[in-house]
Amino acid sequence: MNGLHATGSPYAPHTEADRKAMLEAVDADTVEDLFDIPAEVRFDDHFGIDARTEREARQLVRSTLDRNDDIVELLGRGHYSYYVPSLVDHLADRSEFLTSYTQYQPEASQGFLQALFEYQSLLVELTGLEIANCSIYDAATALGEAATLSDRVRETTGHRVLVPQFLREERRSTLENYIAGTDLTVETYPVDDGNVDLSGLEAALDREAVMVYAENPTVRGTIEENLATIGSLTDANDALFALGTDPIALSLLQRPADVGVDVVVGDASVLGLPTSYGMGLGLFATRERYLRQTPGRLVGASEDATDRRAFTLTLQTREQHIRRERATSNICTNQAWVALRTAMHAAVLGPSGMVDLAKRGVERAEGLAERLDDLIGVHAPVHDRRHFREFVVHVDQPARAVAGDIERHGFAVHVVGDHEIQVCVAGVSDERLDRFVAIFEEVVR
Repeated sequence: MNGLHATGSPYAPHTEADRKAMLEAVDADTVEDLFDIPAEVRFDDHFGIDARTEREARQLVRSTLDRNDDIVELLGRGHYSYYVPSLVDHLADRSEFLTSYTQYQPEASQGFLQALFEYQSLLVELTGLEIANCSIYDAATALGEAATLSDRVRETTGHRVLVPQFLREERRSTLENYIAGTDLTVETYPVDDGNVDLSGLEAALDREAVMVYAENPTVRGTIEENLATIGSLTDANDALFALGTDPIALSLLQRPADVGVDVVVGDASVLGLPTSYGMGLGLFATRERYLRQTPGRLVGASEDATDRRAFTLTLQTREQHIRRERATSNICTNQAWVALRTAMHAAVLGPSGMVDLAKRGVERAEGLAERLDDLIGVHAPVHDRRHFREFVVHVDQPARAVAGDIERHGFAVHVVGDHEIQVCVAGVSDERLDRFVAIFEEVVR
């Protein structure tokens, strides 16, 4: 124990003798010699954080987290909390998965590479597109990558990226950051009752457009009914059609490749991860003809010297390693462990389980909307459409006041308008939804 504290940290398992031996091995006198930090950016003050033992640190973190409100989230809008089977935790927490970085050495990473290959295969089956990878950070960066890909492959002098009016602000912000430094511009097209306004899109489209982005389900929970028409309009102008969605929705809704979609983006962490409001797994799938322009890494199946099936990283188009000026993407790390969890969760559910989970998302959302619509001063859903997981509710009272009163009773919902709130059923038990309806009725009475 004295040796541990001699290092100045209770968590660093090196004695002073260990440190001295390592410094001698690299011909350095002190640890400071290992770092070359310019004086103008060097922090030479104290953080004011008291040293604590591991037990004390855990107690501090626990007491801090205990101050959080115990609240039931019916939030959605891109963040969905599905139950993750314990089997996923037990398998994904194996040391060979947790300690693995990018699988550059196939001879030492066959198990992990095969799992990633299965993840890619899952996305290929769900989207109908030939190429999928597991190296995109989240849905917003996937959208940015789709835009820059379209600019590279689209043979036009135009640079217009068209997105729906209701695109989430944070996704649009990321998209605009992604295209900074290029000639691309982001423009919006109108929506009608929650879905794409086809005449408005047709009017906005011309040969200057490089990509059209739509969502299914939309951010307001509606199911897009005219994907094939959107695909035809986009194709007629030689633009790429990008669709935002997720694996659970894909198990029930139209297959993107069948309606003319060229790139599928979204967040695959609806499987395998709890809601984290930041950490995610970007879904990215595209057509085989865009293989060489695909961001991130691809795992492929091959054969070893003895003709046994083997897996390896077959493509890394970004080229950050050696020729950054030729890189096609800024994706510089790998979402391998997160993709592993998604693949495990999907395998546990199986095809029928994923379909059942998706159907429940439709039935429970529409059932809850019907119950809320029976309340005085409430209209649900706002949009006369089929819904998936979530829906918008109109309330006669100010929406922010209604949401605040609901929150004081232990439920969180989104305020999306002066008299509109949005409700999501994903991951919320039937008992809690019953309680939510009762609270809602009390609040709007």
